Amino acid sequence: MTGATSSKPLRAIVVDDEQLGRDEVCYLLGQAGGIDVVGQASNGVDALRLVGELAPDLVLLDVQMPGLDGFEVARRVIEADLRPQVVVLTAFDQYAIDAFSVNAVDYMLKPVDVARLNEMLARVRRRIETELAAKLPLSPSDLERVVAAVQARQDRRDQLAVRVGERFVLVQASELIHASLVEDDVVVVTATATGTSNYRTLDDLQARLDPGIFWRVHRSHLVNITKIKEIVPWFSRNYLLKMKDEKGSSIPVSRSQTKRLREYLQL
Repeated sequence: MTGATSSKPLRAIVVDDEQLGRDEVCYLLGQAGGIDVVGQASNGVDALRLVGELAPDLVLLDVQMPGLDGFEVARRVIEADLRPQVVVLTAFDQYAIDAFSVNAVDYMLKPVDVARLNEMLARVRRRIETELAAKLPLSPSDLERVVAAVQARQDRRDQLAVRVGERFVLVQASELIHASLVEDDVVVVTATATGTSNYRTLDDLQARLDPGIFWRVHRSHLVNITKIKEIVPWFSRNYLLKMKDEKGSSIPVSRSQTKRLREYLQL
């Protein structure tokens, strides 16, 4: 990455398979000021080539493109240690959380809002300044802040994104009471929020969680065993789990998991 600062224009590449989309973003960047658009690409392959050749500070990257999509381009940029700041452009807010999974500094919905663009550029500049400062020798007080930041980052790894209406709410993984597969969505329930998970399947969600606490008691249900309120005998020597959520949800235990539950609870 180049040594951009607040007094030096950010060098940017705009990637979108539609010319009108690129023109709009380039125009808005020109209006914002402090941005030098050094290249444009209409596909992922050309985007990767330009990033390697021009070493930009910022790449604004459309998600939906033929061939390599935006997320794959972002992953390859990171793997190659090219280190520009990546901002994802998308017409669909369902990709918002996925943007952060590829270490994007931000995402913007299309059509791009001017206020949102300026907010993004401020965030990018702060990130660049932080990375430049990290290359300087650290004082003892700086080291303490670094340790605190690392701890905060570790804590964020324990967070889950839950979509509630039009918002994404971040909750600690330990707050999860249960999750269920409902049609094609993974519905997550905590004490403070109920919504859909950004994970596509229960298998994906389960892989993120502590296996000692979160059990797949049924192919459609995952529970936090520390959040079980009551165990109710059911037919064929199976059980229903009454959970500690507001509704007191009842979660069935499959026959294959009943033995494990009995052993754990010494029933």
